[in-house]
Amino acid sequence: MLTGFCYFPQNPTFAPMNKNTLIEQIHAKKSFLCVGLDTTIDRIPRHLLGEEDPVFAFNQAIIEATLPYAIAYKPNWAFYEALGASGMESLRKTLAIIPKDVMLVADAKRGDIGNTASMYARAFFDELDVDAITIAPYMGKDSVTPFLDRADKWAFVLALTSNPGAADLQYQDDGREKIYQRVLRLGQEWAADQPGELGFVIGATRPEAMAEVRALAPDAFFLVPGVGAQGGDLQAVCKYGRSREGGLLINSSRGIIYASSGEDFAACAAEAAAELQGEMGQFV
Repeated sequence: MLTGFCYFPQNPTFAPMNKNTLIEQIHAKKSFLCVGLDTTIDRIPRHLLGEEDPVFAFNQAIIEATLPYAIAYKPNWAFYEALGASGMESLRKTLAIIPKDVMLVADAKRGDIGNTASMYARAFFDELDVDAITIAPYMGKDSVTPFLDRADKWAFVLALTSNPGAADLQYQDDGREKIYQRVLRLGQEWAADQPGELGFVIGATRPEAMAEVRALAPDAFFLVPGVGAQGGDLQAVCKYGRSREGGLLINSSRGIIYASSGEDFAACAAEAAAELQGEMGQFV
């Protein structure tokens, strides 16, 4: 049985998770670190399998260990949905213990027509009270703007991703601009008169494009997956991807949460998070 269990207090005096609040967290912790909670039952240390809820027990320990270094947590919805009702209960309990002064990003990659997008926004922002959600923009403006109509809530739109299949669509060029460039341009236009916050998902494994993408979206926050197990260049991301205000959430999932498969998994996760935070600190 795990010891030291506690729910983090949901302090109502914390400021809403707007851009200023996030920037304050970056400077307070000298960190851009977002910890991805891509938890799978087959990779949880074996000594946790006797827990009533092994997934939640693992997540709780990871959050407690990495909180001094992280400004955000990003549960990947698919990893919990794949476990059915028990997985969604583990997710619900995980959401409840993430402190309100760090960003909670739902990595759900929703993207549908306007009335359905509005229901997704209601589910994630009003019912689950997450701060941010990842959005697939393939269906255009009406699939994105419903996520931008609430002040202090965030939509991170997929723009230039790190997967091999990104070249199938994102780099296609009509002679004026590539699709990822259009997403960056249109996204900023769509968000211009909206109360919510817009960011973009930019893969860390494409550092050669980071400076160009930053020039196209100089003030936007970038959610950057691919550092750690995927081999993204952290130094290049920090150097070329940051904005004047910081502007980065750099995600590491497997490289932190699975730093060890033994009983020292939480301590090793803390060490991995601290190492990344230390590298990031010189750019804050």
